Amino acid sequence: MPQVQIGSLSLQLNRKAIKNLHISVLPPDGRIRVAAPEQMTDTAIRMAVISRIPWIKKQQRDFAAQPRQSDREMVSGECHYFWGKRHRLNLVERVGRHEVKVSGGKIHLFVNPGTSVENRALVLAEFYRARLKAQVEKLIPEWQQRVAVELADWSVKKMKTKWGSCNVGAKRIWFNLELAKKPPECLEYILVHELIHLLERKHNERFRAHMDKFMPNWRERRDLLNTLPLAFGTWTY
Repeated sequence: MPQVQIGSLSLQLNRKAIKNLHISVLPPDGRIRVAAPEQMTDTAIRMAVISRIPWIKKQQRDFAAQPRQSDREMVSGECHYFWGKRHRLNLVERVGRHEVKVSGGKIHLFVNPGTSVENRALVLAEFYRARLKAQVEKLIPEWQQRVAVELADWSVKKMKTKWGSCNVGAKRIWFNLELAKKPPECLEYILVHELIHLLERKHNERFRAHMDKFMPNWRERRDLLNTLPLAFGTWTY
C-alpha cells in the first residue's frame, strides 16, 4: 500500500472501487489509512485529508493517552481483568488438567509444572473464550428479537483493531476476545452495534437513530469501552 505525505502526516493510501473516501486512524500508534475511489484525484484526496486533520490528530492523542496494561508474564500477583474487574493471578502448578477458576478477587490458574508462559496464556485465553461465548449465547436471542434481524452465524476471535465486525451479506458477526475483560454492558453494546449493521451498513444518521431506539445509552457504553485499560493495542468504536 503506497505511502503519502501530507504536511507532517504520513498515511497509507488504498484506491478501491468505492463511492466515498474513508479515513481511519488505527492502533497502536495512530497510523492513518485512507481508502479512496479509484477515479479520485490526488488533489481531492489531499484536500479531504487536510479537512479532517483536527479529527485525525484528536484520535491520535486519544490513542496516546489511553491506559495500557504492561506485558503479561503469567505469574502470581499480576493484574488481569475479567468482566471489567481487576483480579490478581494465582498460579498453581500441579499435575492434572489445566483449568481456571475465579473467586475472592483472584483468577486461579491451574497448570502442570513447567508449563511455558505461552501455554499459560493460552489456558487463560480459552477460559475467556468460553465465558465470552456463553454470555453471547444468552444475549443473542433477546436482541435478535428486539432488533428484528436474524444472524446466520457468529464467532469469537482475536482482533487487532476492532471490538467487533459484521459481514452483512453473510449475516455473520465476530467478537473480539478481549471483550471478556470488559464490563458485560460493553459486550452487549458491541452485539447491538453489529446487529444494527444488518439494518444499515454505514455509521450514518439512520444507523445512529436505530441505536438510539434500541439502546438509548449506547454512547455511554461506547465511551466506557474506549477508556478502559487495553492489553495488546488500542481499539476504538
